[in-house]
Amino acid sequence: MTSTSPPPGLARFNDLEEHAARAVLHEACASTAWARRLLAARPYASAEALYSASDAATAGLGTADLAEAMAGHPPIGRPEPGDPTSAREQSGMAGAAEALRAEMLELNLAYQERFGHVFLICATGRSAEEMRDAVKERIANAPEREREIVRTELGRINRIRLARLVAEDA
Repeated sequence: MTSTSPPPGLARFNDLEEHAARAVLHEACASTAWARRLLAARPYASAEALYSASDAATAGLGTADLAEAMAGHPPIGRPEPGDPTSAREQSGMAGAAEALRAEMLELNLAYQERFGHVFLICATGRSAEEMRDAVKERIANAPEREREIVRTELGRINRIRLARLVAEDA
């Protein structure tokens, strides 16, 4: 491989048929608009080019697109059964005490009632206490401020998921 060759996972992504690439992107982010923008920019010469395209697409999401993206994320502390991605990303909640898990459930419900959507945080590498503290802090935000925080968190999640795609072996 030369220094100008994309990583094997990225090369495979670039070579996928459009419907297969769309499915792969949908696993990373549930936003149709986000996936459409990333598909339109293929092929990517580098992982950084893919990440930059993702950042730009995430920044350009409208309210409905952002809602569509958030709908693809389970609440913190309740990963989708059989979904190794959400279980891995929320692993900080796995060993949490029952009292903390119950508190997180209450906070998730209060947050969802206030903002109308799931509490979204890039949970990778965060402890249960850190996630609890974040929802406690963010629930007081104005909706406009919270929407921008959600967009930032979504961008972080998308980058992590795309990095896994790029790093995948055959």
